[in-house]
Amino acid sequence: QVQLVESGGGLVQAGGSLRLSCAASGRTFRSYTMGWYRQAPGKQRELVAKVTSGGTTTYADSVKGRFTISRDNAKNTADLQMNSLVLEDTAVYYCAAGLESWVMAGAGYWGQGTQVTVSS
Repeated sequence: QVQLVESGGGLVQAGGSLRLSCAASGRTFRSYTMGWYRQAPGKQRELVAKVTSGGTTTYADSVKGRFTISRDNAKNTADLQMNSLVLEDTAVYYCAAGLESWVMAGAGYWGQGTQVTVSS
């Protein structure tokens, strides 16, 4: 069993930065892929970024070059550094963990979400 707790969301002006953190419990953390999803009102859930147990990262086209996902297996954390934020980044951001196929499918373990609001 894995429990995930996100932190770091908030209100930021366009062009600013935020760093989200996902703290995971459970001894299987290092073997799982970690992902960050987001969902804006009226929009479909989107996989923003993921990092495999081997450290391979993947990003949605909408955030490439602006967001960076990282993981620290010693601390059981997975962070999402978000730079050059735009209004369209406003959403609830969720941390997800599991086998890579689970994360890709939107399954696995999920956190409660953290709100990110970008203002003009």
